[in-house]
Amino acid sequence: MRIRILGNLVILASTVALSYGMQVSKPHYADLTAPIPVDGAMRDTVRARSFDVRLDKVVFARALKTNQFGQERSLTTSGLWAVVSTNLTATAASTTVAEGTWQGPTGLRYHQTERLGYRQDMPPHGVDPGLEKRGLFVFEIPPDQIRGASLLIAARQFAPLDAQARISLDGVPTSADGQPADVLPEFDLDAPQARTPQGKS
Repeated sequence: MRIRILGNLVILASTVALSYGMQVSKPHYADLTAPIPVDGAMRDTVRARSFDVRLDKVVFARALKTNQFGQERSLTTSGLWAVVSTNLTATAASTTVAEGTWQGPTGLRYHQTERLGYRQDMPPHGVDPGLEKRGLFVFEIPPDQIRGASLLIAARQFAPLDAQARISLDGVPTSADGQPADVLPEFDLDAPQARTPQGKS
């Protein structure tokens, strides 16, 4: 009798342990329906499902100069401004590219800044097939989140099972401490050079 009770307790404990293990190890729903990454590198054309993107230039600055409602403003940040210039094209039909995320080397994610308000060269970007359009994505990031980072670009913020461009930023020059080799004291978003996507950071 006692052996049978012990046997039942062992079976029960094993069942509970197995059930718990399956619960904590199974993929979460968010992982199962996450966007499907399409990997690429800087200056390569990365083809997502509804758009193509090429990342041409990344500029780092301690302050941003911008014209808002006819007034010139200088925006500072506790980290660094990262201004990413891309070329975008729709693949088959006109679409919108609205989501940009900076993913640091540790997996931390930084969404595009909302401090600049509306600008024609910032998301959401309306793109058409066969017509390249320049698009800016601007982030505020800590300096230690640059080496080994990636840029994630998607058609929309919540895009389950849709393609997402994941562009490695290994082409960004960094110094021995992992911080950008070239940081401007201030970058003018409305200057002619800011509207030219070609060139190195």
